Amino acid sequence: MKVAVVILNWNGREMLVKYLPRVLEYSRNEADVIVADNDSSDDSVAYLDNYSKAVRVIQLEENYGFAEGYNRALKQVTADYYVLLNSDVEVTHHWLTPMTEFMDSHPDVAACQPKLLAVADKDSFEYAGASGGYLDRYGYPFCRGRVFETVEQDRGQYDVAADVLWATGACLMIRSADYWAAGGLDGRFFAHSEEIDLCWRLRIMGRRICCIPDSVVYHVGGGTLPKNNPLKTFLNFRNNLTMLYKNLPDGELRRVMRVRRWLDYLAAVKTLVLDRSLADFKAILRARREYRRWRHDFDADRRRIQAMRIPADIPEHRRYSILWQYYARGRKTFGAIEDAT
Repeated sequence: MKVAVVILNWNGREMLVKYLPRVLEYSRNEADVIVADNDSSDDSVAYLDNYSKAVRVIQLEENYGFAEGYNRALKQVTADYYVLLNSDVEVTHHWLTPMTEFMDSHPDVAACQPKLLAVADKDSFEYAGASGGYLDRYGYPFCRGRVFETVEQDRGQYDVAADVLWATGACLMIRSADYWAAGGLDGRFFAHSEEIDLCWRLRIMGRRICCIPDSVVYHVGGGTLPKNNPLKTFLNFRNNLTMLYKNLPDGELRRVMRVRRWLDYLAAVKTLVLDRSLADFKAILRARREYRRWRHDFDADRRRIQAMRIPADIPEHRRYSILWQYYARGRKTFGAIEDAT
C-alpha cells in the first residue's frame, strides 16, 4: 500500500474505542492502518484484537515517548507515505485523498498536514497545529489560526494550500524517504517540538512543507500531557532551545540564544508572579539547566544539519518577533500580523 496510517498509542484505549473505527471506515482501500503500542499498561492491545484483520499492531517493549516510539515503529513499516496520526483525532470522509494527491503532484514537498479543527468546537481551529505552523525570529511557534492562546474560528480564512515551516505531529503525512533522509524524529526530545525540529531540518535541506486545508480532521488535544502540566512546560522549553541550537544558521545562533535567555527568565517570573505557578517556574529553570547540560551532545547534529543547508533563507521562519506583535502591538491573529509586517 502506498500510504500507512500509524497511530502511536500509550494507555489510550478510550481514544482507540472512540476514534479508531472512523479511521478504518474513512481510510478503507487508501491506506494500511497500524497501531504502534508504547508498552501500554491498560488493555489497549487486548482491545485491538477486535480489529485483528483490519489493524496491524506493533508492540514496543517500553514507552519510548512520541519521537523514538515513532522511529522504532516506522522502521517496521513499508510505504511511500507515512501518516503519523494521534489516537485522539477524528478523521473525516476522504481525509487522505487531498493530501495524497497533493504529494503525488508535488515531488518537492516532503510533508503536509490537513486543516486541524477542535473536537470540542468544530468551528474553531485546534491549538496544536491549526492550519500550518511557522516560527518567529526567536523560535516561538505559531500557526495560521492560532497565535499563543488566541485560537480563531474557522471562517475559511486559511482555506488556501500554503507553504509552512512545520506541520503538526497530530496528523502528519510525510514521505518515508524524506523522513529517513532527515534522520527521523529526534528521540532524545521524548515529546514536544520533535515534529517542528524534523520539518525545520527538511526545509534546511530544501524540501517544502505544506498545509492542505481541503483535508479536514478534528483533534481533542492534550491527551497525554494536559495543558499547564509542569512536565509539558519543561519539555517545551528544553526541546525548543535544543531545536534552535541544532537548526539556526551560524550567523544567528549566538544573538538569538542571548535574547532567548532573557525572555525565558521573564517567562519564568511571569508564571510565578502572575500565574502563581511555582511548579511551572521551576520547570522553566530546570529546562534552562538541562539545555546547558546537554547542548553539546548535539554538536555533531548541528554540524551535519548546517552542512545540508540549501536555501540561504527560509521565508516561513519569520523575521519578526511574535511576542512584540502579539503583546506590544495587539495583533492577535496570524492574518493581522502578516498584514502589518
